[in-house]
Amino acid sequence: LCAVQNVYLLQGINLIRVGKREPVLYGNTSWPDARLHLQHWLELHWPGISLLDCTTTSEQEAVEFLHRMADDPHAVGGLINPGAWTHTSLALRDAAAGVGVPLVEVHLSHTYARESYRKSSLVASECVGTVSGFGWLGYTLGFQALLAQQPA
Repeated sequence: LCAVQNVYLLQGINLIRVGKREPVLYGNTSWPDARLHLQHWLELHWPGISLLDCTTTSEQEAVEFLHRMADDPHAVGGLINPGAWTHTSLALRDAAAGVGVPLVEVHLSHTYARESYRKSSLVASECVGTVSGFGWLGYTLGFQALLAQQPA
């Protein structure tokens, strides 16, 4: 990897409530706590990688974040957990299609084992893979898969 590399993480609607919302499905760990762990993990295993993240309830802000990734010459890829937008947002899917770097879709819960409407993802076709059902560990697994694809 070259000297300056950025990885992006986009989390969509309702994910800011994780840790408080439906802990049986999403666990008790809050996003701020999970972010600290993820940042530490990246620093330990992928020195020189900077994490740029956005957790938002605004679909417009989510699309603009993907546009920033697309325009960043130092972007090597990103993780995307659109939350409920996974199943509904053509705008997010279209923005993901134009990113130009690999994306990995992640979900805290096992979406394919849940309600039937959660089994389809509009963004999956724009991602190199999906990690689903492993809680916050899925984020480190997603970054591991994403960054392992980068040239040495």
